[in-house]
Amino acid sequence: MKPSRTIALIRGILLVFSLATLHAEPEAKPQQKPNFVLIIADDCTWSDLEIHGGQAKTPHLMKLAAEGMKFERCFQSSPTCSPTRHNLYTGLHPVKSGAWPNHTMAYPDVKSIAHYLQAGGYRTHLSGKTHIQPKSVFPFEYSAVKKNPDLTAIRQLFTECGEKKQPFLLIAASTEPHSPHNKGDASKYPPGKIKLSPIQADTPETRTGLSKYFAEITYFDSQVGEILTALEEKGLRQNTFVIVLSEQGYDLPFAKWTCYDAGLHSACVIRWPGQVKPGSTTRAIVEYTDVVPTFLDAAGLPVPEGLDGKSFLPVLRGQAEKHRDHTYAQQTSKGIIRGPVNYGIRSIRGERYRYIRNLTPEVTFKNAVTPGKIFQSWVKAGEAGDKHAAKLVHDFQHRPAEELYDCDADPWSRKNLIGEKSLEPVAADLKQRLDTWMKEQGDEGQATEEKALSRMPGKGRGGD
Repeated sequence: MKPSRTIALIRGILLVFSLATLHAEPEAKPQQKPNFVLIIADDCTWSDLEIHGGQAKTPHLMKLAAEGMKFERCFQSSPTCSPTRHNLYTGLHPVKSGAWPNHTMAYPDVKSIAHYLQAGGYRTHLSGKTHIQPKSVFPFEYSAVKKNPDLTAIRQLFTECGEKKQPFLLIAASTEPHSPHNKGDASKYPPGKIKLSPIQADTPETRTGLSKYFAEITYFDSQVGEILTALEEKGLRQNTFVIVLSEQGYDLPFAKWTCYDAGLHSACVIRWPGQVKPGSTTRAIVEYTDVVPTFLDAAGLPVPEGLDGKSFLPVLRGQAEKHRDHTYAQQTSKGIIRGPVNYGIRSIRGERYRYIRNLTPEVTFKNAVTPGKIFQSWVKAGEAGDKHAAKLVHDFQHRPAEELYDCDADPWSRKNLIGEKSLEPVAADLKQRLDTWMKEQGDEGQATEEKALSRMPGKGRGGD
């Protein structure tokens, strides 16, 4: 073959290859939408977890934290189960959504993450504890309602979505470590070796109760491990955004049912391969309200106007160190088991200080815990001369109209700084911000507390 013909032939081959490549580029597959797995505990104080230096061993969470980002300052809008879950799934604070007492329901016109993701082509499945109403606001697929997550149903979801290449949201809502604490191996937590916190009286009942509670946290951690293993077995790990939350604090004094940090502070760990730096930690303030907009932002879907939350995707991607300046919360005790007729609480926390307003400070606080074995052991210890136990009993049941705490120096909220001259500007600023937030939420304080039963199905006159 002559050289001229050889050159012409090579040019022709290159031209065909170039045209083929050119036509192939527009056909490249678009980036796949991420899956979401949200795993939530039940009545678990964040600082009791091993990932935050706590005594309850959580090997699966430790591994997850090493693979993703740990949040040091994640908070929720209410220290009770039902408002927390409404808050988490709607992106709205409790009064705005209609779900402010416990055992509550959202207003019928409220939308949830199920609506938003389904509109974007997602399957949405909730397995385990629900505590949300009405179903029209939360149109999930459901399995194992009021029980622990159903691993069989979860595996089926993973299989079907993997085969169809359909993105999904799985909410795995555990019932652990909510009382009764009867799961896990308590022998691994000898009562005599347990270290007590400043909000616990040293009685045998306290130590035995904590032993069983820590064992159940470890049991919850095993559930996390099972779900993450199932995800890997189906080849879905790489494109799945995993978030694990601890919910509000445990059901002992100064945690659940209170607006102290032990009640509102939540553990939060997120793994998202290729997006979140492994082994990273952030001190950015985030709220449960922020989860819905963050999911939508990560999925490339529009974030509706009117949500109280905002996406913290820039924090996850290492593009921002701050997210919120303040976090807000409320507690409604009207309607809780063995609770007072009224005991409303409102709170705001900034970078360092938490301000708390008790709407009916003249009322003696009580609930299902106060007649219980552990609290009554504190009462008896106090009567026998234990000053620490006596003070805990008094302070839990009798609180002033206003409280102010330095969350850095006093993470257990034991030294009330309200009235200190040097902190008057801090208190005044937080009070003003809290007033503004309540007004924006339609929260009328005590008048809103009086309407609580209307937001609880089967109580009062039913409400909406």
